[in-house]
Amino acid sequence: MVTDPIADFLTRVRNAQMAGHRVVDIPASNLKKRITEILYDQGYILKYKFEDDNKQGVIKIALKYDPQTKQPAIRSLERVSRPGLRQYSKPTDFKRVINGLGIAIVSTSKGVMTDKQAKAQNVGGEVLCHIS
Repeated sequence: MVTDPIADFLTRVRNAQMAGHRVVDIPASNLKKRITEILYDQGYILKYKFEDDNKQGVIKIALKYDPQTKQPAIRSLERVSRPGLRQYSKPTDFKRVINGLGIAIVSTSKGVMTDKQAKAQNVGGEVLCHIS
């Protein structure tokens, strides 16, 4: 049993990129689906597909690499808020990820979104992870 499913999600993507895999399979949940959609919208992954098996479902993510250097599009994935130490932030206090080049994924009362979207809607919440 996984105690931190978001950290498991990030670790599976990180390990697949380090191994040079094109596709990674992740057990699905609504939160993981929303994080996957944000990664796609921000251009960090090529595409994704939600498959329904007769249990909880699977998210298939096609990872994105630079064609010339074969470097992954995602340079770093780091979990910020953990089950043992939750990190909450106001919209005015969001820390910039790599001087504004990366994104933070925030769980707010209006749903899961990037830090820039949360700041535009003036809502704070739990900072789940930083991606660059």
